[in-house]
Amino acid sequence: MNLDNVALEHSGDVLFMLLGAVMVFAMHGGFAFLEVGTVRKKNQVNALVKIIADFSFSTVVYFVVGYAIAYGVYFYGSAESLIGDNQGYDLVHFFFLLTFAAAIPAIISGGIAERAKFWPQVFAAAIFVGVVYSLFEGMVWGQITFLGQDGSWLANLTGAPFHDFAGSVVVHSMGGWLALVGVVILGPRIGRWDSQGRSRPIPVSNIPFLALGSWMLCVGWFGFNVMSAATLTGISGLVAMNSLFAMVGGIITALLVSDNDPGFVHNGALAGLVAICAGSDLVHPIGAFVIGSIAAVIFVKGFTWEQEKLKIDDVLGVWPLHGISGTWGGIAAGIFGQQSLGGLGGVSFVSQLIGSVLAIVLALSAGFIVYKALDAMVGLRLEKEDEQKGSDLAIHKIESTPEDATSRFG
Repeated sequence: MNLDNVALEHSGDVLFMLLGAVMVFAMHGGFAFLEVGTVRKKNQVNALVKIIADFSFSTVVYFVVGYAIAYGVYFYGSAESLIGDNQGYDLVHFFFLLTFAAAIPAIISGGIAERAKFWPQVFAAAIFVGVVYSLFEGMVWGQITFLGQDGSWLANLTGAPFHDFAGSVVVHSMGGWLALVGVVILGPRIGRWDSQGRSRPIPVSNIPFLALGSWMLCVGWFGFNVMSAATLTGISGLVAMNSLFAMVGGIITALLVSDNDPGFVHNGALAGLVAICAGSDLVHPIGAFVIGSIAAVIFVKGFTWEQEKLKIDDVLGVWPLHGISGTWGGIAAGIFGQQSLGGLGGVSFVSQLIGSVLAIVLALSAGFIVYKALDAMVGLRLEKEDEQKGSDLAIHKIESTPEDATSRFG
């Protein structure tokens, strides 16, 4: 291959990664609007600020420490050395993986909405992205030979390493199980249950915003999954098709199981996409449809179960949506990835089960330590008066529609 062709290949890969990074970055707007449409109007500004602020702090901590933990790569050389001989591919690869890392606080945000203090959660998010997430990421995709590498102990034990192509477990399960700890430690929103323990449902504030968030996430997810190939030569149409079929399976099943509930339908699409990430490069499209359908059932039934039976006030249902569905996705890759079920093979059910369970253990342990420590030192929850007033006014000193507020007072 001559030098011109090499340069063209590098340029193509840089553009490929950049487009993927931008698509996943846009998903964070989807996280924001999904939360805006779900929380009460007095907490909408806070949802928007949290997501963009968490992304910014995540960028800094992932650059300084997280990426180095996961991959052993630092960016402290000269600009010339950063460009290197591959036209800066490593830089856009960092950007792409950053958008995955920053999804952790975006997921958590939806669970702890309406009653969490701003700065303690920003600090917790920085720890999760810079250390906890990056540690597990390194075990699966990076330099820490433990779960996902060919020479890992898990591969030697079962014959195949833990496989998570695009983050069902690494991103979504970790985020969802971390969120569960925060939700439980914070406790329910004021008035969510009465003194007798009877449920007082808090309706979503804006279905169009919720739907917009879901659509933005669905579109960006094709960058999330397909661009996980990392290079143009590694791209696979199977990943795109499987993502599509898992999403559709999630929508149709949620529609049927929830009796046409729009919130469940739009989140059903996301549950399907969460679950297919791990095995999107392995399974048959029919298998992807089944994986997405089961994930939708997990979300619809799981949300009702945690709210009504366990009395866990997980506002957006991020534990069943990302945590449990992400765990299911990791395990499902070990089932539907088998050649006997139409998959490409090369995956072990035992490895998938072990890797998925270890993510839960790490998330629950780290979440408990971080949230308990912060709660003891500075407190995680807003004061009662501030929570009743709403985090928009309590934290940001402005409502989502300032013009309406002005008209009320003059």
